[in-house]
Amino acid sequence: MRILLLSDIHANLEALDAALAAAPSFDTIVNLGDIVGYGASPNEVASRSRELGKVFVRGNHDKAATGLMDLDDFNPMAAAAAIWTRDTLTPENLHWLRELPHGPVSLPDFPDIQLVHGSPNDEDEYVVSLGDALAPLITLTMPLTFFGHTHLQGGFFANGSSADGFRPEYRTVGQAESVPLQLKANARYLINPGSVGQPRDGDWRAAFALYDSEANVVHFHRTPYNLKAAQDRIFAAKLPPRLATRLAAGR
Repeated sequence: MRILLLSDIHANLEALDAALAAAPSFDTIVNLGDIVGYGASPNEVASRSRELGKVFVRGNHDKAATGLMDLDDFNPMAAAAAIWTRDTLTPENLHWLRELPHGPVSLPDFPDIQLVHGSPNDEDEYVVSLGDALAPLITLTMPLTFFGHTHLQGGFFANGSSADGFRPEYRTVGQAESVPLQLKANARYLINPGSVGQPRDGDWRAAFALYDSEANVVHFHRTPYNLKAAQDRIFAAKLPPRLATRLAAGR
């Protein structure tokens, strides 16, 4: 089975379209949350996501945009985008986003895999460093957890008494590329496919991943997209301009 892993699209339709166009053949799609927020195409991205797959985990921006959490922990820019998104979503998409499941979510036919947005221990917790990852890695009962939230492509593993983090290394900053990671049978992994629509690792390209269960390999991907079109949508929507300009820096 070849599983396409999408996360943190953040209402960036141009990035989503580019990721889908660049993706190798796959059998199913899973979505790790934050379908909306920040970007200016919440209805288009929500509708497209619903058409593409059936396995979802809710993200904190999905909750914020549908009134399931307050905005006290959001910075003013993120809060403004959440309020705009809430007012822009169709009733149908608003209801669908509100009903997205709380992680961890199991993947049918794959008992060794779980899906979360943040940490396996807390859906809103950020797993950024090895220190953040150690507690869930120690307590994990499943070998493989796919997560999002941080917008940082890569992950962490534990093997016996050792643990470490990893990031894919790419050769360019403007072309479509992929980097494979061979998973070890006796290790536990937390793997983030990266953010489709709001990368924060200094690489502006849309990020996603593909898991080949037969080969036990994760292929990390980056692909360019129509950045200007995504920015122009944000400007036209009168969202905070910084939401558009930061896309070019991948921050």
